[in-house]
Amino acid sequence: MASNSNTSDEQLAKAGDADMLASLGYAQELKRNFSKFEVLGIAFSIMGLLPSVASTLAFSITAGPVGMVWGWFIASFFIFIVALAMADLGSAMPTAGGLYWWTHYFSAPAWRNPLSFLVGYSNTLGLVGGICSIDYGFSLMLISVAVMGSDGTFVPTNGIVFCVFMGCVLSHALVVTFASSIMGRLQTVFTIANLLLIAATFVVLPVGRGNQRNSGEFIFTQTANLTGWPSGWAFFMAWLSPIWTIAGFDSCVHISEEAKNATAAVPFGILGSVGLCWILGFLCTIVIAACMSQDLQHLLESPFGQPMAQIYYDAVGKKGAMIMMTFLFMTQWLMGVSLLVAASRQAWAFSRDGALPFSTFFNHISKRFGQTPLRAVWGCAIVALVLGLLCLINSAAASALFSLAVAGNNLSWFIPIFARIVWGQDKFVPGSFYTGKFSTPIAIGACLFLFFSTVLAMLPLSGPDVNAQTMNYTIVINTAVWGGSLAYYYIDARKWFTGPKITIDATQLSDDQERKMAESGVVEIKRDSTSNGYVDEKKVGITVDV
Repeated sequence: MASNSNTSDEQLAKAGDADMLASLGYAQELKRNFSKFEVLGIAFSIMGLLPSVASTLAFSITAGPVGMVWGWFIASFFIFIVALAMADLGSAMPTAGGLYWWTHYFSAPAWRNPLSFLVGYSNTLGLVGGICSIDYGFSLMLISVAVMGSDGTFVPTNGIVFCVFMGCVLSHALVVTFASSIMGRLQTVFTIANLLLIAATFVVLPVGRGNQRNSGEFIFTQTANLTGWPSGWAFFMAWLSPIWTIAGFDSCVHISEEAKNATAAVPFGILGSVGLCWILGFLCTIVIAACMSQDLQHLLESPFGQPMAQIYYDAVGKKGAMIMMTFLFMTQWLMGVSLLVAASRQAWAFSRDGALPFSTFFNHISKRFGQTPLRAVWGCAIVALVLGLLCLINSAAASALFSLAVAGNNLSWFIPIFARIVWGQDKFVPGSFYTGKFSTPIAIGACLFLFFSTVLAMLPLSGPDVNAQTMNYTIVINTAVWGGSLAYYYIDARKWFTGPKITIDATQLSDDQERKMAESGVVEIKRDSTSNGYVDEKKVGITVDV
C-alpha cells in the first residue's frame, strides 16, 4: 500500500502524531478527529454501564447482593490492573492494530508471527462477538417492553429475537457509515446519555420502592447461591458481570490513529473509562440491591425475560418500567454504534497488514465517507449477523456471544502483556504515560487475572452438571476460533504472513524515524553510501513497501 504524501499526512494529523505513527512503520491514512475526552467517550459508551449491568444481572444475582456489590468492586479493581498494563503499552506504541502489533514487536523471533496472527484473529472476532452480545442484549430489552406492554400475552420466538437483532446490527452499520465526520462528537453525546440514564435510575428506583427498600445489612452482607457451584465459586461467577461490562477499553487503542496526541489520549481514555465504570458501577449495584425484591428466583424467572425489567416494574409499575426500559435499550443501541467503530478499525488494521481474507478489499479507505474504512465496517456487521444466528438455537447458545467477547478479548490482551514481560523488557520504551517501577508487577498481575477470568467465562453458569440447554458453548466457539486461526497459520499463512507491514514510503523517513524503526527490530534499512536513496531493505518479519 502506498503511503500518503507529507501534505496529505499534515491534512489528516498534526506532525507529532504522524511522526509517531511513522516510527511504527505506518503512513497516516485516517483523519484524527478524536480528542482525548472523545477517546474516553468511545470506551465508556461501549461499556454502556447501566445497560450492561442490566444485561448481565443473571450472572450476579445468583450470588445474592454480596455477589452483585462486592463482586463488582473486587473484579473492577483487577480489571483496572489490566487497564494500567494496557495504558503503558498504548502510550508507548499507539496504533489501530496495537494488540497484535505489540505481540509481534515483543515476542521472540520463533513466536512472533504465529502469536501475532492468533492475537489479531482473536481480537477481531472478540470485538465482533461484543457487537453480537450488545445487540442481542438490546433485542431482549426491546422485546421485554413489548411483553410488558401486552401483559405477557406476547411470547417472542427465537426468530423474532433474531429479526430484532438483525435490524439493530444493520442500523449500526448505517449510522457509522453516514455519521463518520461527527463520530468523535457523538461519543460525548453517548457518554452524557449514559450518565443521565444512571442518574434517572438513582432517583426512580429509591423513590418508587419507598419504604420497601432493603437494609444495608441485606445489601452488603446477604449471600445466596442459586447455582450448582459451591458458594465460594458462585461468588466468582458473579464477577462475569463487571468482566463483560468493563471490556471495551481496548477500543482506545483501536481508535488511536484517529486520536489527537495519541500517546496521552489513549492511556487517558483507557484509565478514565475503567475508573468511571468501577466507581459508578459500584454505586449502581448498591442502588439496585437496595431496591430489588429479596425473592431472587422471582427476578431470574421474570416473565419479562429481564431481571432489570422486573426490578423497574416492581418499583414504578408497568408504564414507568416501560419508559425506563425504553431508555435502557436506546442507550444499549448507542453502545453498539461505538463498538462497531472500534471493531472496524481493528479489522481494517489487520487487513492493512494482509492477514484477513480479502485484505486488499477491506483495507480500503473511503474518502467519500470521511476517510474511514467503510468496507471493514460492513464486513464486521455481516460477520456479526452470521454469528448472531446462534440466537436461533437456544438461549444457552446465544449467551455464548457474551463469553465469546470476554474470552476472545482476554486472550488478545494477555499475549502482548505476557510477551512484554517474558521477551520484551529490554525493548520497551515508555510513552508519556508510564507506571514506572510498578510496571512489571502490574503486568504480571494483569496476566494472572486475565487467565483466571478466561477460565471463568468458559464455565457453565448453572454448575458442573450440564446438559445441552445449560452448556456454556464458549469453549466450543473459542476453541474453533483459536484452533482455526493457528491451523490457518501453520497450513498456509506461515508462507506469506510475516507480521505488520510498512506502509510509509521509505524515501520519506526522517533520520529519527529510521532510527526508531531500526531499534525496534522491525526493519533494517540500508542507505546507498553514494546517494540519499535506499538500495536495500532487509526484511525482518514484515514486508516493506517502497
